[in-house]
Amino acid sequence: MKNAIGREVPEFIEGYGPVRQFKGADGYKGTPSKADITPKHKPATTTGNKLYTDLDALLDKLDLHDGMTISFHHHLRNGDYVTNMVMLAIAKRGIKDIHLAPTGLFGCHDPLVPLIEDGTITQISVSTFGPGGIAKAISAGKLKKPAVMRSHGGRPRAIEDGELHIDLTFVAAPACDKEGNLNGSHGPSACGCLSYIYADTEYADCVVAVTDNLVDYPCQRVEITEDHIDYVLKVDALGDPNGIASGAMKVTEDPARLAVAERAAQVIDAAGYIKDGMSFQTGVGAISLAVADKVRTKMRDKKVKGSFGSGGISGFLTDMLEEGLFDHLWDVQSFDTHAIKNLSWDDRHWIMSGSKYGNPERDDAVVNGLDVMILGTFEIDVDFNCNVITGSNGVIMSSHGGNPDTAAGSKICIIVSDLMKKGPRCLVKKACTTVSTPGESIDVLVTDKGIAVNPRRTDIIEACKKADLPLIDIAELQKMGEELGAIDDNPQFTDRIVGVVEYRDGSVIDVVRQLAPKEA
Repeated sequence: MKNAIGREVPEFIEGYGPVRQFKGADGYKGTPSKADITPKHKPATTTGNKLYTDLDALLDKLDLHDGMTISFHHHLRNGDYVTNMVMLAIAKRGIKDIHLAPTGLFGCHDPLVPLIEDGTITQISVSTFGPGGIAKAISAGKLKKPAVMRSHGGRPRAIEDGELHIDLTFVAAPACDKEGNLNGSHGPSACGCLSYIYADTEYADCVVAVTDNLVDYPCQRVEITEDHIDYVLKVDALGDPNGIASGAMKVTEDPARLAVAERAAQVIDAAGYIKDGMSFQTGVGAISLAVADKVRTKMRDKKVKGSFGSGGISGFLTDMLEEGLFDHLWDVQSFDTHAIKNLSWDDRHWIMSGSKYGNPERDDAVVNGLDVMILGTFEIDVDFNCNVITGSNGVIMSSHGGNPDTAAGSKICIIVSDLMKKGPRCLVKKACTTVSTPGESIDVLVTDKGIAVNPRRTDIIEACKKADLPLIDIAELQKMGEELGAIDDNPQFTDRIVGVVEYRDGSVIDVVRQLAPKEA
C-alpha cells in the first residue's frame, strides 16, 4: 500500500505488527493527547542501601527475563562503556529475545553485534545511530525483528502513550549520590544534560543509575531525583572522555560551503526572521555552524537579541548566549566541552526533556516555538522529501533524531548542502532511498549552485526575489547535479523489511529493506 508520500508500506509487518500509515505531517492532529497520563514507574521503594559496587550482585536483584525491553541513553555518544558492560553481563546469564531500546547506538557498541547474531538481542529501537557495526548488521538482515526508528520527540511520545514499555533502564550518571540524585554536567565523564532518558526514568519498571563519580549526599544541580532511581551502581569508568565530547566545533573553511552558509543567512534575513525575539536552532555540521556564524554577524549588525537557541547545544551557541545574542538556551544534548562547561554554571542554559523538546502531542513543545531551523541531510528529492536514515548505498547510517520534529515545528526550515558531495549526489530525481522527513515540512534547499524554495512557501519566494537571491527550480537544480557527474548508487534490496521508520506521531512513513547480497 502507498502512503501519503507514495512509499510502499504494508498494512502489517512481521515482527512489528499492524501499521498505522503516514497521512501527512499534520496527520496526528485531532488525536487525544496522552502525554499527561500518570507515570507507570512507582517511586523507588528500595529498602536499605541502594548502592552496589558489583554489577553481577546487582543483576542478581533484578527481574531479568527473556523478552524484556532494556534501555540506555546516548549522551556518552561514541565514548560509552555502560551499554556494552551491562548487555554483555546480561548475555552471560543466557537471557534471550531482548528488545534493546537505547536512545542511540554508535560505533563503540560494535561488541554487541555477536549478541544480535546469537539471538540475545532480537529487536532494536533507537532515535539515532552513529555509523558502525550494528547499523550494518541490521542492513544485512542479521536482526530477527525489524529495527524501529523514532524521532527524538516521537520516542518519549511512544513511551508516554504506552507504545514502548521499558522494563529496565540504565542511566549513565556522571555525578550521582548514594540515593540516586544525579546530573550529567559534573565529573570526569561529564557529558552535559541527560534529557533523552527522562521519559524512561518516569515510566520504566526499574531504573538503575550507573556512576563513576559518587558524590556526597545530596548531589548538587540535580537533573534526576532519587525518587526515580531504584538502584545505584558504582563503576570505575562510564566511558572514554575523548569519545564523549569533542573540543570546539569548527566552522567550515571551504569557500563553496561558506557560500552556502552566506546564502542561507541571506534567505533568513530576507524572509524577515532576523529580528528581536527570534529563536534559532542549527545542527553541528560544518556548514550548519557556518550558517550560525553568518546569522550571528547579522544579529550583531542589526543589534538584534534573540529569545532562545535550542536543540543539541554546541559551544557556538553558548558563545552567542554569553555574548548576549540570546536570552537563554534550551538544551537536549550538549555536544562539546564548551557547551558542557557552560551548562554546569550558566543559569540561562536550561535543560528540557525529549518530550518537552519535540513531542507532537504537546502544544508547549519547544520545536513549536522555533523561528529558524537549519538542517543537513544525506539525500533530498525534487519533492523536498529528506533522508537522514540511510546512505545512498542503502546502508543504515543514522536515525532521524530531531529532524522531522524541528522541520514540522519551525517557521522556516532550511536544508544546507553541497549540490555534489564526495561520491553520491545529495539532490536526487527519484524518491529518496529512505524518507525520514516529508517534503511538506521543508521550506528551502540552499546549495552552492543556487536556492530552491518549496512552492508551498510563496512568501519566501517573493522575499528572495526582492533580495535578488539566486533562485532556481529544484528540478533544474537536480539536473545541474547530474551534469556535474555525481554518482548514483542504485542499491538493490530484497523484500524483507529490516527497519521501520516511524514519523513523530507513530505512523509509519517508510521502511528499510534488507540489502541484496553483492554479486560475486
